[in-house]
Amino acid sequence: MRTASVERNTNETKISATINLDGSGSYDVKTGLGFLDHMLEQLSRHSLIDIKVRCKGDLHIDGHHTTEDVGIALGLAFLEALGDKKGIRRYGFSYIPMDEVLTRAAVDISGRPWLVWNVQFSRDKVGEMDTELFREFFQAFAQNAGLTLHVENLYGENNHHIIESCFKALARALRAALTIDRRQADALPTTKGKLGS
Repeated sequence: MRTASVERNTNETKISATINLDGSGSYDVKTGLGFLDHMLEQLSRHSLIDIKVRCKGDLHIDGHHTTEDVGIALGLAFLEALGDKKGIRRYGFSYIPMDEVLTRAAVDISGRPWLVWNVQFSRDKVGEMDTELFREFFQAFAQNAGLTLHVENLYGENNHHIIESCFKALARALRAALTIDRRQADALPTTKGKLGS
């Protein structure tokens, strides 16, 4: 089982994160931001990665530190749980329709972090969350998990649907990329001999 637990404590947030890459999509998430909890539950359910997160953040300021730092902690846990990366398919992509919205995500578990984020919002907030914070989460997660990640909302109007489709697209792309390829279960999917720079 590819599992990891991370604790990350700063003056702004105190976070514990546990993931199981070979899970069933069970989740137990409490960040203090209801909409972020809902999105992390979607990420877990549709990737089949078990996720448990506890965060106490400086929400009296705003949601920035909580959102970004949860992304960092989950990324670190993801990277640790990956282990030597042998046998993974490495690449994954997904198109997610959600009513009037269509979003795609493509991921390379490359060890070379990069985010391309082509997502626009028509509102500053969804619920109590600033919509600009979602890019911060995806950036922090990709950077710390060592992922090349491209997320693009192709079209749509409802901001809730756009955000949720981004998390579901990431989830399904990760699910594909994390799958062990039986044809090369003991090999790294690269000609370089290592994944990373």
